[in-house]
Amino acid sequence: MTKANNIPIYSLDNFSKADKPVKDYQVEVFDANRHFSVEYPHRHDFYEVLYLSGGSGYHIIDSNRYKIEPPCIFFMTPGQTHKLELSHDIDGYIFLFTPDFYLLNHTNKNKLLGFPFFHSITRQNPPLSVINASDNAFFKSLFERGCYEVAENANEDIIRSLLDLILMTCNKLYPIEPGIPQNKGHFMAKKFMQLIEEKYDKNLKVSDYADMMAITANHLTQVVKQITGKTTSELLQEKNILEIKRLLLYTNMTVTEIALQMNFADQSYFTKYFKKCTGLTPLEFRKGADK
Repeated sequence: MTKANNIPIYSLDNFSKADKPVKDYQVEVFDANRHFSVEYPHRHDFYEVLYLSGGSGYHIIDSNRYKIEPPCIFFMTPGQTHKLELSHDIDGYIFLFTPDFYLLNHTNKNKLLGFPFFHSITRQNPPLSVINASDNAFFKSLFERGCYEVAENANEDIIRSLLDLILMTCNKLYPIEPGIPQNKGHFMAKKFMQLIEEKYDKNLKVSDYADMMAITANHLTQVVKQITGKTTSELLQEKNILEIKRLLLYTNMTVTEIALQMNFADQSYFTKYFKKCTGLTPLEFRKGADK
């Protein structure tokens, strides 16, 4: 596997056609003819809803490998690393959008956190299997209409309404995370997880995240423990190790470079930290993965 200097992060302009203006949303057909100059694995700084009606393959999101079994819908949040392995007959639609686009007319600016397929507490977001034929026909009609409205340069409120209808319908059909109550504490835990995704490379303390959320560190830890079964420190550690593993697996960055990127001032401490958590040094982990 050829490794990059870093895991690339793509914005919507990387998926825009040269003859089209860059917007903060896109709706288009997703098939074997959809080609863009992007590397895998990569990240996005936008949200993605991928509806697949045909074909096969695998979608690897972070460390989770999901089999593509249409009709199904995949969801991606900013910061996640993913890779697609697709058959030549893959078919469907894709809706890309920024949070600012979706939330423009919403009074609840945290609405995206309410969807179980975005910012999952369990760090897993498996695809939605569209079992019912009428639901599948409805989804297909919404994506088709979205493509039509984009081609016609429709008012963006129409596009936003179609997106809202897609997400609300997915929300109705998507299974709730088992054993996790949907309450204020759940929202607080998801907000914490979202902040971790946004700030992971700063190597912040629990108290820093609590300050961002205008609560005490003790209260944050108690709520997160109650909702997730893990402490805030454990979740921070999990995210750090996941990110370090990504960089070791998918880039040719040195251990020193990774330590600096993850805001560890001391490489020796960085190595000890990783070994304490995994039982291997960073170089041992990389060497074992390359076999």
